[in-house]
Amino acid sequence: MTGARLKHYGWGREGEGMSAEERSFVLGRYHAKFARDEFETIKVPRLEELVLRTPRAVPPASLAAFCTSERYDRAAHTYGKSYPDYVRAMLGDYDCVPDVVAYPRNEAEISAVMDWAGDIGASLTPFGGGSSVCGGVEPRVDGIKHKAAVTLDMRNLSGVVEVDSVSRAALIEGGTYGPALEEALKPHGVTLRHFPQSFEYSTLGGWIATRSGGHFASLYTHIDDFVESLRIVTPRGTMETRRLPGSGAGPSADRLFIGSEGVLGVISRAWMRLQPRPKFRASASLRFPALFDAARAVRAVAQAGLYPSNCRILDPQEAFNTGAAEGGVAIMVLAFESGDHPLDAWMARALECCADHGGTAEPAKGGDAHLQGPAGLWRNAFIRMPYAREFLTPAGLINDTFETAITWDRFENLHDTIKAATERAILEATGFKGEVTCRFTHIYPDGPAPYFTFHALGRHGALLEQWQAIKTAASDALIAAGGTITHHHAVGRDHRPWYDRQRPPLFAAALRAAKQELDPRGMLNPGVLIDP
Repeated sequence: MTGARLKHYGWGREGEGMSAEERSFVLGRYHAKFARDEFETIKVPRLEELVLRTPRAVPPASLAAFCTSERYDRAAHTYGKSYPDYVRAMLGDYDCVPDVVAYPRNEAEISAVMDWAGDIGASLTPFGGGSSVCGGVEPRVDGIKHKAAVTLDMRNLSGVVEVDSVSRAALIEGGTYGPALEEALKPHGVTLRHFPQSFEYSTLGGWIATRSGGHFASLYTHIDDFVESLRIVTPRGTMETRRLPGSGAGPSADRLFIGSEGVLGVISRAWMRLQPRPKFRASASLRFPALFDAARAVRAVAQAGLYPSNCRILDPQEAFNTGAAEGGVAIMVLAFESGDHPLDAWMARALECCADHGGTAEPAKGGDAHLQGPAGLWRNAFIRMPYAREFLTPAGLINDTFETAITWDRFENLHDTIKAATERAILEATGFKGEVTCRFTHIYPDGPAPYFTFHALGRHGALLEQWQAIKTAASDALIAAGGTITHHHAVGRDHRPWYDRQRPPLFAAALRAAKQELDPRGMLNPGVLIDP
């Protein structure tokens, strides 16, 4: 990481944020939505105003060179970026602040911190960029099993160690942030081609640990697809899986750790499969009469085996909220890219599929086609929107998202069920009519990944309870309709109750057994995924 340090409250680095024009646009939508000229806004405490408990642990001299209990480091590692995280930080509630933050520089130092944390009875929370939106990085201490909290920040294990141009793969350190990773690969003419919304402020190890979903809509949607082998440091020792393009030798060891969310070990480095940098692009925006018309077009494209890099659809209200359209029509953002061949035939066939379902195309022109028209407007809103929460939350507005995946035959029922349940919960929790919008983030031949956003006018003093009531109703409806509790946001603690309902009980028992073997003291990220 270079430049300013990450904010202890808010998205991105200190000094970054939405422009006055962007703030005005976002707040304008909420003023109109809730018929309010202004919102009651409270002041977020400054770093120097925070009250942090005295550290309950002091690292030994052998670890002191890379450990700290300074105010900024502790505050910046207390929370992730979920709505409850923002509310508690806004209220100055830092009861779960870590006692020590460690910045190990190699695997030996990771192991040393694990040994020390185990000896003193501390919990240990692995930390990449801290961009979790589901309560995945908050330190936990129960006062009985754990008597202190240590956070393990991986940023010093950073860089591309080796590039295998023949096999088109690279060995990359787990603490490497997205921009640094791509900058190192660029001279080799390759890319990891994994761009989550948190790309600038998240790490390779974090992507793997949370089964991150990238920006691309089909084919290689999750980080899983790029992992060739892993190296993991656990409290019981370090292990490394074999580099192979594929294997049928029993259950995959890699799969045990992909999505393990820091409860089994720390991903120190990984061999990752790469892609050629794109040389050819084709892009178009389309309008549809309604969301379900657009969804049927997406299904046709997905089942035609065209594998677009982008095939997102926005319902009319979502399109309006992001500025991609003026309302009344659903929008599709369609794009293809390749490092090998022109894409005219792929785009032509996709447009035929869309026309069959009432889609009207607005082809973009020029080399930056993916930055033009509704596609460009949506792309900018998508990247910039995380900055909005740091001023929307103090204004008492509840703005959050949840996502899932479902087979095509059940999508329309799931959509209507979830939207109705969430709108009803907003009204019951806040007393005001809210809004629920939907878009697709990823697509598969057998189903889409719908992504819902809800907007509610909350009340200071009750924001957490109101959010929880809405979240619970939406999640209950989602599980009952047959979806997954998360497609790419991970489980953390926020989704844990519904993850417990989704996974088979015998698998939970097997996961607990793996936890006991790899982390016998139960120190790693307690409360995430499973209980020891």
